[in-house]
Amino acid sequence: MLTRRNALARSAQVALLLAGLGALPRAALAAYSTAAFEAKTIPELMKALGAGTPVESKDITLTAPDIAENGAVVPVGVSTALPGVKRLLLLVEKNPSVLSAAFDVNEFVEPAFKTRVKMGQTSNVLAVALMADGRVLYAQKEVKVTLGGCGG
Repeated sequence: MLTRRNALARSAQVALLLAGLGALPRAALAAYSTAAFEAKTIPELMKALGAGTPVESKDITLTAPDIAENGAVVPVGVSTALPGVKRLLLLVEKNPSVLSAAFDVNEFVEPAFKTRVKMGQTSNVLAVALMADGRVLYAQKEVKVTLGGCGG
């Protein structure tokens, strides 16, 4: 009869075996530029990333609410069907740090992400696509915040 104690002991043995073989996942390490996440404006961010001036595009889709009742948790999303996307960014123009999220994309990753960002006040939210050919494309939307998420 398999008891709870035996099941836990076997699970621990399997985990040790997998760890010894290097088959267990390790902690993920961020590889983004600190200067990018510390940038206060969009031109500073583009300079930190080594990217050019963004150009508005209908091919980038930004999903965000018109009104966010609580700025601490604003659901936003970015997606595109364009080929050759290297990185997708979510920016909040009036936040202390303009870069809220960055997602690396390759041919095995669908360029569509959803997350929640913190917004201190009503601001433009931008979805930016950094392309393999050097183009920088974006879509933007103003999100009105009724209760600030940064202590307001």
